[in-house]
Amino acid sequence: MNTTVLRAGWSRGVIELRQSFTNGGDLFNHFFWPVLMLIVTFLLRDVHFGNGEFRLGTLVLPGILGMNAAMAMVTMSQLLTADREDGTLLRAKATPHGMPAYLVGKIISVSVGLVADLAIFLLPGLLIVPGITVGSAGAWLTLAWVLALGLVATLPIGAVLGSVFSSTRSQGLLTLPILALIGTSGIFYPVTSMPGWVQLTAQVFPVYWLGLGMRSALLPDAAATVELGESWRHLETVGVLSGWAVAGLVLAPVVLRRMARRESGSTMAERREKALQRVG
Repeated sequence: MNTTVLRAGWSRGVIELRQSFTNGGDLFNHFFWPVLMLIVTFLLRDVHFGNGEFRLGTLVLPGILGMNAAMAMVTMSQLLTADREDGTLLRAKATPHGMPAYLVGKIISVSVGLVADLAIFLLPGLLIVPGITVGSAGAWLTLAWVLALGLVATLPIGAVLGSVFSSTRSQGLLTLPILALIGTSGIFYPVTSMPGWVQLTAQVFPVYWLGLGMRSALLPDAAATVELGESWRHLETVGVLSGWAVAGLVLAPVVLRRMARRESGSTMAERREKALQRVG
């Protein structure tokens, strides 16, 4: 990828970020979900898990960080599908280096927007939830590499999912399976309390590993006793997230190129006509 593409993608990403944090509706979304999750965490702060040694709110806070990081793939999918539907992708395709620059810009805007959302949730969360340990450089380093690897694992998959759906209406079909995946990934309740087949299924997907990685960064080592194998399993975390990253990085360019070749003024007009018929 040459410097021209990177500069164009950077400029596009910065413009999208500026719009995101100055537009009233987008700004509301940046605060709504972190505040909602803070309320959930606050309500769970005094609920004890198992023999009462650990509080559920303490276990849930880092898990929510991991969940939000994994949800970057849904955000990427939604944005790409919406841009495909309104013709933004078609315009990008018509400009030199348009598609690579578009993808770089989306990665920048989604990643930085996500980090801002996580900060909005984490910083107040540290004050209202007891037992979080972020005093050491090692904790912040673990938080950083888990988040970075998680984004590399999820954003390309999000681009693939966004290229599969031709409209925002059909893209909404992702909601139910994503919610089911979150519910079975140990985000709001330790996965060790779930049936064995649920535990195995959860470990296939990045949501569980992002939650586990965040907990390893923010919780004391004693909290690992409620995890599978009573360990933070950093090597397994790196292995699974890297596997998803490689799959996404290999698959995403192929799928996006194929989608871009199929985009034309006639296909966009056909989608718009179908949407108008549904409204009518």
